[in-house]
Parts: sequence; C-alpha cells; structure tokens
Amino acid sequence: MEENQQKTKKISTKYQPKGLTLLYEDQDIIVVNKMSGLLTMASDREREKTAYFLLSNYVKKGSPKSKNRVFIVHRLDKDTSGVLVFAKTEKAKFFLQDEWQSFSKKYVAVIEGKMREKEGIITSYLAENSIHRVFSVRNADKGKFAKTGYKVVKESERFSLVNIHLFTGRKNQIRVHFYEQGCPVAGDKIYGEKSVGIKRLALHSAQLTIRHPHTKKEMTFEANTPSYFKQLIK
Repeated sequence: MEENQQKTKKISTKYQPKGLTLLYEDQDIIVVNKMSGLLTMASDREREKTAYFLLSNYVKKGSPKSKNRVFIVHRLDKDTSGVLVFAKTEKAKFFLQDEWQSFSKKYVAVIEGKMREKEGIITSYLAENSIHRVFSVRNADKGKFAKTGYKVVKESERFSLVNIHLFTGRKNQIRVHFYEQGCPVAGDKIYGEKSVGIKRLALHSAQLTIRHPHTKKEMTFEANTPSYFKQLIK
C-alpha cells in the first residue's frame, strides 16, 4: 500500500486464513492477495473453500457469536490470483460498488504467442450464452461494453508477458479479449486450447487503486507477480 494513505492496522496472524495473504485491514475494508484455485464466493459445488468463507471466519476471530462480517465487493475468477477487496460494513460495500468503474485495476498475464501490436486497447461488447461462455458481439444492444488496455513487456518463443489496464470489469473480459486476438491467457481451460502442461491460469490482479469508503482518500494495493509467470516467459 502507498505510504501517503492512512496507516495500516497491525495484522494479526493468529486466524490467518489459508489461501489468502492479508494486505490491509481497518474498520471498513479488508484487502487480500488471493491464491489461484480459490473461489471468491460460494458456488453450487463449493461452499467453504472460498475467500468469503475464510474471511468471514477470520473477522469473527474464533467467536461464532460475533457480529463481525465481510461483504463481497467484486470477484476474481477462481484461477485468477491477486488483489481482492472486501467491505466490513454494508455502507462501505455500497460505496465501493457504486464507485467501482472509476477505480484503477491493473493485471499481469502470460499469454500464448505474440501480439501483432505490442501496445493497444481492445474493445468489444461482451455477451454470455446459456452455458455461461462469454464472447464478443457487434450489436451494442446484445452485449456490455468492455475495454482492455495492454502493453507487452517481454516475449519468448512461445509466450508473452503483458501488463493490462482493465478499464471495465466484465465477466471473463481479459480472457475473452486475448482469446479473440488469437493469444489466449496461458493455462486457460475454457478459452485456451493450446495450453498443455501449464500449472495454472497465468492471470494476476497486480494492483488496485480505490477511494477509501470512509476517508475518501485514494489507496493503492499491490500483489507481487507470481514467480511462475517469470518461469513461463524464460
């Protein structure tokens, strides 16, 4: 977190939830670095192995009768790692969600192949079909506008390391946009067809800048790029 923001509360490690690294906590928000493979919230198949469940237990500090809660503000895909913020009050949740599109969201990804343009912006309208697969459509009335900025920072024979600025936050936006450019995110089991032998989805939420729901000050949180990404790009 940047130094010019309010001081970070000392984080207790006694109830540290597995699969999450606590980056920041105060009376209004809690920010974590989520590992790949952990859901943000419950699904039909999994109720407990989620960031929400783990943090709900964490804020109760071992007391089932505690009224402390966390509230979901946004999500990261199960296999995406990185910065994830939760609210600790409903008021904070609503503020963050209302302001979400104005916040700066930066990702790092390893993609298959090489982009023709090494820096640019991808835009489209994204729609979702009956089996929950997201794709681009030309008709603005049938999809939601999505805008992804990117810059290639390193290339190898097989992969490219890319810095991404997420202007909008649509479901599977980054994954779909790079897949449709012919360069799917490495390890993408849904949109990628070439990723053989990749251990995980190579997509990481590296930096998130928000306005604090109480102080209204700008705060930036960062999660280091996984070392595995650097191994892939060698």
